[in-house]
Amino acid sequence: MDTINTLFLLSGFLIALSVVASRISSMVGLPLLLIFLGLGMLAGEEGILGIRFDDYSLAFLIGHLALAMILLDGGLRTRLKTFRVGFKPALSLATLGVFVTSGVVGLFAMWVFDLSLVQGLLVGAIVGSTDAAAVFSMLSGRGVHLNERVSATLEIESGTNDPMAIFLTLLLVELLVGDIRGPLELVMFMVLQFGLATLIGLGGGWLSAKLLRWLDLAPGLYSLLALGLGFCVFGATSFLGGSGFLAIYLTGLMIGNQPGRHLNFILPVHDGLAWLSQIGLFLILGLLVNPSGLLEFALPASLVALVLIFVARPLAVLITVKPFFRFRWREIGFISWVGLRGAVPIVLAIFPVIGGVENAELYFNVAFAVVLLSLLIQGGTLPLMARWTKVEIPLGVTPNHRGPLGILPENDYEMFVYKVDNQDLEDVPIRLLRFPSGAVISALFRQHAMLHPKGSTRLKPGDIICVIGRSEDLPALNRLFSGDAKLKRERAFFGTFTFDGDALMRDIAGVYGLTLSPGESEMTLADFVSLRVGGHPVVGDDIDWHGIHWVVSEMEGNRVTRVGLRLY
Repeated sequence: MDTINTLFLLSGFLIALSVVASRISSMVGLPLLLIFLGLGMLAGEEGILGIRFDDYSLAFLIGHLALAMILLDGGLRTRLKTFRVGFKPALSLATLGVFVTSGVVGLFAMWVFDLSLVQGLLVGAIVGSTDAAAVFSMLSGRGVHLNERVSATLEIESGTNDPMAIFLTLLLVELLVGDIRGPLELVMFMVLQFGLATLIGLGGGWLSAKLLRWLDLAPGLYSLLALGLGFCVFGATSFLGGSGFLAIYLTGLMIGNQPGRHLNFILPVHDGLAWLSQIGLFLILGLLVNPSGLLEFALPASLVALVLIFVARPLAVLITVKPFFRFRWREIGFISWVGLRGAVPIVLAIFPVIGGVENAELYFNVAFAVVLLSLLIQGGTLPLMARWTKVEIPLGVTPNHRGPLGILPENDYEMFVYKVDNQDLEDVPIRLLRFPSGAVISALFRQHAMLHPKGSTRLKPGDIICVIGRSEDLPALNRLFSGDAKLKRERAFFGTFTFDGDALMRDIAGVYGLTLSPGESEMTLADFVSLRVGGHPVVGDDIDWHGIHWVVSEMEGNRVTRVGLRLY
């Protein structure tokens, strides 16, 4: 009984301390996952609490469980429309990119550790893939808002590159223990990893989404059912020889993109589960490492990490993305920098330990050192690099709160809550607001008292307005209720003037005295900008043309709806 009580006490203390330590992350700029790892090391055998933990099999099991929940949550929050601009380059990075990265790092590890070729390549394979937990955490938790092309590529890559890393790691472990399969078996293993995961993940996710939408459950049960169905897909895929990680990510993707009231109950709970998974996973991995053993490999492992960050990752991006896809050099630079390593390399480093590979502690300690430096160097400088490479765009105005009303099964009405920060709206009667035709103000709160809004009601700064409308009304509502500070930031980035995407180029050319070719004069501004950026435009795309800086400021689906301009 004392052992159980001690377990509850220590685990509760470490989880609570990790959550409180998140405030330190925001104040000093340290990546949060690095703090979790550090707390695990401090609590370990050579740390303050002296907890001895060396059960690699249990850590391996916990790692799989936590990564499955993290990837499920990542899929739930990934919109299918992001695949329009990010899927192909992400897939290239998740396959060929991992192969190139592993090869470059492996050759260097072979030299610096005086290993055989296979042993060196195993080091490269273990640290070859980016980590979903690290990428999702860094992009969502550091206040960095990237353009859709870059963010989609990074998120999809991190969610889909585990099969290649696992394939390479298992192949090289088998080579080292003398249990190698034939060439046909290797090809079949690779096909099954990707093929089964895609088939079962998409199919199981689609069925799960339909079931969740069809069932009428208590609110707290939707998230449990989604988790249970995700684990079923993960287990079934892994049992049949596919990648459970890829399958559960695709399952989350299908569930998260099926509209319905169930998402209101699933997303908040899974956000908490993902955080709990990250905390638990990195604490366990921190407990598992032996700091004195880590110091033994510190210098050569640090050199491996630096080669990975400054040579292997940029080279992989240049080879697999730049020649085939229309990315700008500054976007290539940022994608090269955000090759974040996290829990996946450490979990993969347990494979050699379980497989009985000679000198297995080398792989684990090197992977741990690489993760530490990646989180510190790349994760710590992510906001700075986003600004320097100009891939960050202003965070647009969004409602303070929103939620569907549950009235319609498709394209449901939602409640949008705004705080009046725009000084231009002071003392303006509601009837004079330029509201979308399908939206209506349902309530107005002033100084904690609810008023019944009428057309003659005059707005005051600080008023809280509840608007009923649909998601297509958001762009107009966001513009209407933009605060002065946010408006200044947007105008500094997008320009003081904006034009409708349907404006004809000949009309704009007449105003600014521009020269157009006969074909360009008949184009709309949206088509002209889309052509100049090479297709698949995203918010934040810009072109310099005839002394004018044009910036895509709003989009609906694949269509550019507004373009801002800054005159030189």
